[in-house]
Amino acid sequence: MSKGYSLPLSPTGSASLVPSPPWHYVGDFIVVDYWADPAAVAAVLPPGMEPYAADPGRAAVIFADWQSCTTDQNELIDPARSQYKEAFIVVNAMLGDEHVTTCPYIWVDRDFALVRGWIQGFPKKLGSVWMTRTFGLGTLADPAIAAGSTFGGTMAANDRRLIEATVKLTGESSGGPEHNAPPLVNRRHFPQLAEGTHDTPAVHELVRAKSYDRSISTIWEGEATLTFGDAPNEEHIALQPVRVGKGYRFTFAYSVNDLETITDLRGEA
Repeated sequence: MSKGYSLPLSPTGSASLVPSPPWHYVGDFIVVDYWADPAAVAAVLPPGMEPYAADPGRAAVIFADWQSCTTDQNELIDPARSQYKEAFIVVNAMLGDEHVTTCPYIWVDRDFALVRGWIQGFPKKLGSVWMTRTFGLGTLADPAIAAGSTFGGTMAANDRRLIEATVKLTGESSGGPEHNAPPLVNRRHFPQLAEGTHDTPAVHELVRAKSYDRSISTIWEGEATLTFGDAPNEEHIALQPVRVGKGYRFTFAYSVNDLETITDLRGEA
């Protein structure tokens, strides 16, 4: 009998691209708060969400350099199965009376992270993501987590540079990025292929991310730059910044073994 959490199923289950949860994560982050055209933000909101009228157009770009594993930690001694980088956009919205964020676009550089993201409701595509690293020595090649250090992030897909960001640190942050507090609500979607069912997905629902054992380092903030590049078959350019806020650098860890389904969207526009 075939076993496994995800495809491919196999006699022992170990061939699955994504192993069974819980999944444990830790990563270095570069975040830039910014504002996009409010109409463009409204256009990417899933059904059931409304624009965030208190601060129209608020958004953020997040770069993350991740390491992840299952509870037995076997991936940590086989780093090709644990390490990946991603870049994504989140926008602010209202879900009823609740302030939330949602992720309309995200790019990642490894297949297991892409499929694991689809399972959780992140619309991941493959891309090339790079971030400035720090090693704790504070040399010319090793920017310290300290005032004056500059960190950069770049993301490209299909040979085109799509997002570039920098953060020049000025000091510790009292509040951190604006996107951190509201819960993240995404659209989980899996289509059907049978003729006559192409417009009726098998899964189309709003889901809320749930996590535990969250831990975060001191958050540093600073002056930020953020630019978007255009490309065929990409629509993130509509969310390009019209104003850029602060940037941030920190490390964050959490674990996941659950997902809350909020609304079944099948049949919605």
